[in-house]
Amino acid sequence: MGFLDNLESNLKALESRDESANTSKEDRQRREQEQELARAAAPYAEQLQSGPFVKELLTQATMIGHTMRTKVHMAWLGTTLRLEARDRKLELRPTGEGVVAAFLENNVQVRTQNVDLSGDPKELAQLWLEPA
Repeated sequence: MGFLDNLESNLKALESRDESANTSKEDRQRREQEQELARAAAPYAEQLQSGPFVKELLTQATMIGHTMRTKVHMAWLGTTLRLEARDRKLELRPTGEGVVAAFLENNVQVRTQNVDLSGDPKELAQLWLEPA
């Protein structure tokens, strides 16, 4: 019986090693794909974080929020900028093609649009905060 137990144990070990090799290969491919996407978005993320657009957007959003008696909160989540006011959120997400603005209400994404970082941030703040 010792031989059969040993053989069964070896077979189980081989099967688990094959399964872990497959999952590690899939994990490696997923990580490489994520890194590739991050490299493509890096120039836009840098421009978003260090450019004048965000500062002016915060100024405009704060002014509009003040008229609505609403405080605007800002947070960086990695390379994504999130602005929150009441039940509305605006996320500026860098991608390989540029920066995308995601408009969320009650934590549900209602629409997205591309953002021109050389454009007027006041228009984006108005689209986000002012009632439709």
